[in-house]
This record gives sequence, structure tokens and C-alpha cells, in this order.
Amino acid sequence: MENRKTRPYMTAVAVTISALIMALNYKTFVATGGLYPGGVASLSLLVIRLVKNMTGTELPYSIVNTALNVVPVYIGFRYLGRRFTLYSCLLIVESGIFTDLIPACTVTEDILLISVFGGMIDGAAIAICLNNGATSGGTDFISIFLSEKRGIDSFNIILAFNALVLTAAGFLFGWEKALYSIIFQFVTTSVLHVLYKKYRQSTFFIVTEKPNEVCSAIDVTSGHGATILEGEGSYEHCERNVVYSVVSASQSKMVLKAVKEADPDAFINEVMTQKVSGNFDHPKDY
Repeated sequence: MENRKTRPYMTAVAVTISALIMALNYKTFVATGGLYPGGVASLSLLVIRLVKNMTGTELPYSIVNTALNVVPVYIGFRYLGRRFTLYSCLLIVESGIFTDLIPACTVTEDILLISVFGGMIDGAAIAICLNNGATSGGTDFISIFLSEKRGIDSFNIILAFNALVLTAAGFLFGWEKALYSIIFQFVTTSVLHVLYKKYRQSTFFIVTEKPNEVCSAIDVTSGHGATILEGEGSYEHCERNVVYSVVSASQSKMVLKAVKEADPDAFINEVMTQKVSGNFDHPKDY
């Protein structure tokens, strides 16, 4: 009960930290390298740089980014849930304000270092907000909507969007920055894959004398079912019950703890699942 009361505040703090990291990353690495980090943020930077080149006026990042997020935010409120979208809106607004307020600071002018370390920081910041039930906005809303609400593989669509922005940036401002932006985005995706485990699964094989209690613990903790298999111990040649279950990798630690509480003597083997085919419900952020 206490966890439910404090969770909104913890999420808001995590979103604020993520927004601050994104803004610092922009003012130290992205701006120095003239890169395009991907998604609506890339489009925002492209618009800002294009307007500055044409008119000499630099538009506030917060205004441009917020304006370009109007349609994705509508999709979020309409189809993905209010709480999830509100936290995401908080991140969009805060990251924009922080970006406008924080002064630029050059850490290094080596564009390769900027692409690698900037991408690492960006991936970590995005993982923080995703792991706390929010998103960085823009194409994330569209990706979740297409994947979970329409059953469409959104990867190619998002990839095409980023490719379009980078192509436009290459024609307008030079191909070097656009090509280094690909490295930046690749590093971001790699770090995010390591830190964000929602769409990865763990398989548990549990040898136990309390199969029903273990199955109940898995169900209560993760919402996933389990299968009880009958086996035989090779040493004593006595019957053994093996509980088999697949859960989200982000829930594996909680499941492991719950199983140990249900049966302290259980033998547990956890392996990473390569692929799951069939009905598997991912935990919802919204």
C-alpha cells in the first residue's frame, strides 16, 4: 500500500532526472557535435538549425519540441492511458525547459567520442524513464501504439522516419554529421537494449516439493502462469516436480525472491529466452 502511495512521486523524480540528463547531454555532446539523436528530437533540432540558417533566429528548443509532440501526445492520451502519457508530457516539458536554460559546455570536440559517449548517456536517460513507466515522447508513443494496439511491427517505420530526418540533415548541413548521428543512435539503442528489459524474457525451471505454492507465487508476482512437469531424480530415482514458467526479464528478480520464499529448498535454473511464440502478456507501463 505504501509503495502505491509513493510510486507516483518516485516516477516523477525519475522522469525529472531523465529529463535533466537528456538536457545536459544535448548541451554538452549533441550540440557540440551537431548530431541528430533520433525521433522527434532529431526533427526538432533540424527545424531549429534550418530556421537559424535562413533567418538568423534560434527558436527555443522547448517550443519546437513540444509543438512537434502534439500529435504523438494525442495518440498517447487517446490509446495508451492518461497516467503514462502525463508522465511522458512531464518529461517532454522538463527536458525542453532544461535544454533552454542550461548553458552550452564543450567536453570534447572529437566527434567520434561525442557520438559514442553521447549515445551511451542518451540510452541510459531513456532507459530510466521507460523503466519508471514513462517515455521520451514522439516516436515512442507511435511505436507503442502500432506494436501493442495495432499489432504492427513499428521498427521499420521508426527506422524509416529517422532515415528520412538524417537524409534531410545530410542534404542541408552535410553528410558527416548525419553519418556520425547513425553511430550515436546505434549506441543509444545498444545501451537501451541492455538496461531496458521489458521485451525480454526469462525462463525458469524449478525443481520443488511444493509445486502449487511455487506456481501461486509466480502468478501473484508476475501475472504469468506456470506448468508442472513430472520428473525423476537421476541419483535417488524418486519423483520430482519441475515448475516451468516464462516471465518478463524485468520481473525475474521478484519472481526468484517469491519462489525462494515459497520453497527455500527449491532448485532454480533461470535462462534467458531467445524467442517466445504464442500468447505472452508483457507488463504494461500505461
